[in-house]
Amino acid sequence: MDIATYYVLGVIVVILASGIRVIKEYERSVVFFLGKQTAVRGPGLIYLIPIFEKMVKVSFRTVTMGIPSQKIITKDNVSIDIAAVAYYHVVDPRKAVIAIEDVFSAVNQISQTTVRNVVGQFMLDQLLSQTADINDQIKNVIDSHTEPWGVQVTAVEIKDITLPDNMQRAMAKEAEAERERRAKIVAAQGEFQAAEKLGQAADIIALHPVALQLRTLQTMAEISAEKNSTIIFPAQFMTTLKDVLETVRADNLGK
Repeated sequence: MDIATYYVLGVIVVILASGIRVIKEYERSVVFFLGKQTAVRGPGLIYLIPIFEKMVKVSFRTVTMGIPSQKIITKDNVSIDIAAVAYYHVVDPRKAVIAIEDVFSAVNQISQTTVRNVVGQFMLDQLLSQTADINDQIKNVIDSHTEPWGVQVTAVEIKDITLPDNMQRAMAKEAEAERERRAKIVAAQGEFQAAEKLGQAADIIALHPVALQLRTLQTMAEISAEKNSTIIFPAQFMTTLKDVLETVRADNLGK
């Protein structure tokens, strides 16, 4: 064989070898034969008929997509900035290639619009207290739009809520007032419980006078432990002294 024959054979071998492709475990290959979608191949080693077959790779890995911060007016007319993050992955490579031109851009745009529409239906207090429910509602709405594209949204999380300065000051005052209210309620409950216990103790002491003397002795023992010069006059001593004075006064009048 002459040189031209070797040259032609070499070109044929190169063309045939160019059809070898390696598809990774997390990828799939959508194959088109003369422009018509025919199969989904992979993972592993696949072969494409040179010139006649083309392929588009699609990744099955979960994509973490940040939803840029945007200004939203809540139902009670409060202007806030909200940023979120969405997680999605392709479940049908055929639809992801044929039904939509750019999956990432499409999911990003529909996510921004959905966040704005859903959050605008809630009041600020609901947005701060019901974040988990709002996240689920946003995810379900986005997932309903992306399903025809072969994409499944697994989660959407609101990660940042920026409030106006005047609203932050008002909420801080409200939180401080709420803490003071709770502190006063706790203190009042403590006084009420203490009064109840003191009333019960007084009833017991009234039934058992010796208990008062024992309590007096205990108090004297506690004070003496401090090594001071405090003088204590028990209530019983004052009563006895009063009786003595009255007796002396009566004797003087009799004389």
